[in-house]
Amino acid sequence: MTEAAPSSSHSRSRPYGLDDRYHLQHVHLFASNIDETIAFYRKWFDARVTWDGDYGGARNVFMKIGIGAMHLYEQSPRDLGRNAVHHLGMQVVGLHEVYDRMKAAGLHLPNPVREHSGGGYFMVKAPDDVLLEVFEPGRSRDPRVREYYGLGSDE
Repeated sequence: MTEAAPSSSHSRSRPYGLDDRYHLQHVHLFASNIDETIAFYRKWFDARVTWDGDYGGARNVFMKIGIGAMHLYEQSPRDLGRNAVHHLGMQVVGLHEVYDRMKAAGLHLPNPVREHSGGGYFMVKAPDDVLLEVFEPGRSRDPRVREYYGLGSDE
């Protein structure tokens, strides 16, 4: 539930200038080869490193991908299973172009793009077996869903 921001100077410290008190800000992943992981997300999703340093006794890298954020620990995953995380969703523009580039680069893509409501998705593994859903929302999706993806109700 969203609460109104207090009228004091505290309201100026609210993230993104919004009244919301809570935001899902980032996903934090273990990386057995942090430089390979950074290169993967830079190459395929135009990730930007915003900070690279020691935090908690290990190298940590903070990255932005569009409006989303990802943090990486320079440590091998404790379990190569995904535990409670099934996948990370990577929203793109030009889904088929991204798929074709990945395919041409030799990435293992077990299935073609699956079309859905004028858009679609495919799955690919990133370093350390992190499963990614690469998707583009369809034009015929429910307007509330399009709004959720930052596209507004119409194009």
